[in-house]
Amino acid sequence: MKTIYHAANSRGDANHGWLKSKHTFSFANYYNPERMGFGVLRVINDDFVIGGKGFGKHSHRDMEIISIPLVGKLAHGDNIGNEGVIETGEIQVMSAGTGITHSEMNGDTDEPVQFLQIWVMPNKMNVVPRYQQVRMSELMQPNEFNQILSPNVDDAGVWIYQNAWFSMGDFDKGVRQTYQLKDPSNGVYVFVISGKAAVNDDILATRDGLGIWDTDSFTIEVAEDTKVLVMEVPVSF
Repeated sequence: MKTIYHAANSRGDANHGWLKSKHTFSFANYYNPERMGFGVLRVINDDFVIGGKGFGKHSHRDMEIISIPLVGKLAHGDNIGNEGVIETGEIQVMSAGTGITHSEMNGDTDEPVQFLQIWVMPNKMNVVPRYQQVRMSELMQPNEFNQILSPNVDDAGVWIYQNAWFSMGDFDKGVRQTYQLKDPSNGVYVFVISGKAAVNDDILATRDGLGIWDTDSFTIEVAEDTKVLVMEVPVSF
């Protein structure tokens, strides 16, 4: 097993007043040649947007963009007439494909929204743009790695154009649980949303990340109540 540890306080930082963002990997004005992604996992942005503000119209192409609100709600709209709201406890994927122009705004005029935006490079280009949204609470079992994303249209959670699986877990203090990779040639990026846990010899606290590869499983030992996002993706090192 090989690992790479990214402490929460080592992430890139952007503060635009209305937006505060932490970048696990190089993004916008944050550039670190050693932090260009983890395999096809290209972006993990931890965004905080004040009430009534957001990202105006901007374009994407050939990228799988996953949005997971942690607090509040996120409103979105695009140039082909789609609009809606993603609430805390939901996950949305947008396959940008041939190209789409959209906006993402705080869905509340007063309360802030905090959300993860994750970009995965697809294995199929020039697809017709699409959205999918699922309520994760319907998938969640306590103290388990619960699948919320996969490559399979008929599987649990949302699906994307990539050989990738995401799982979310809410673990109680003292729990020990093992994650088995769906594809042993993949790697896994573990992102601790809140809490504290050990993955083998690495201690991870809130917003820490750990990339893992050259293994078919890993074990988490929970030091305090912990919410964790596991992103299994193709890697090449």
